[in-house]
Amino acid sequence: MSKRKPRRRNNLGYYIKEGISSVFTHGFMSFASVAIIVACLVIMGSFLLVAMNVNDLIEEAESRNEVLAFVDESLGDAEAVAIESSILAVPNVYSATFISREAAWATWQEEHADRDFAGEGLGAEVLRHRYIIVLEDIAEMQVTAGRLRQVTGIADVAADIDIAAWFVTFRNVISTVFIAIVGVLLIISVFIIANTIKLATFDRREEIAIMRMVGATNWFIRWPFIFQGFILGLTGAVLAFGLQWGIYGILADQIMSLSGGNLITVLSFYSVADLMIMLFVGTGFVVGTIGSAIAIRNYLKV
Repeated sequence: MSKRKPRRRNNLGYYIKEGISSVFTHGFMSFASVAIIVACLVIMGSFLLVAMNVNDLIEEAESRNEVLAFVDESLGDAEAVAIESSILAVPNVYSATFISREAAWATWQEEHADRDFAGEGLGAEVLRHRYIIVLEDIAEMQVTAGRLRQVTGIADVAADIDIAAWFVTFRNVISTVFIAIVGVLLIISVFIIANTIKLATFDRREEIAIMRMVGATNWFIRWPFIFQGFILGLTGAVLAFGLQWGIYGILADQIMSLSGGNLITVLSFYSVADLMIMLFVGTGFVVGTIGSAIAIRNYLKV
């Protein structure tokens, strides 16, 4: 007599059903886990948004932190214009704009028009032709300034090395603090998820033992708990994204209204929404699945 083959079970449906059941069975801990994930993601997202806005402001300031290269006064107009190609060939130079001595003199007089003495008796001949140079990376300003001085036809270079160094240091500090805080928050989230899943595994430890005795694979036992962690992580991610959107919108409007929209510009949330939702969902997925894997591993040991 041939043995009857057992009906194949819809494993995916079983995993999802068991995962959802565990979420509601331990409702309080599930709520606490989601709340912690939301809090961690909102804090992490807030620091990310601050870092992105600071970086945007720094980049804007960097574009204004220009280097002035003064042309040797012995060169004629055509010769002064001709050295532009040599300047652009210097590494780290993004752009170079030629300013004639006449244009520089007109600008100087305009800026000092309210003074009694505005260069009276002097003329454009007291100034040099110059280039306004924008760098690709201000961290290399000192090295670039040295290379510009070596360009034939450049008499001197004026560069705010100290200001550039401050910008670089400030940006590095913001990045370091952000990474440290994100790391701590991720660890906390994983710990909370792991403890939530541990409650589910403890209540079902006898069922898990029986499943192992009848030959259930480790992955068959593990998947419902992984789905439970994934559901908690995804729920927290979606709620955190909506909360982050609302908080950022309110704060951005307040900052823009206080500054008149001129002194400080704030990135639109729409411009970073795709990055934020991917970050939140990805973090929720990773935190949920890792927390579940940590919680269940002791019950799967032989």
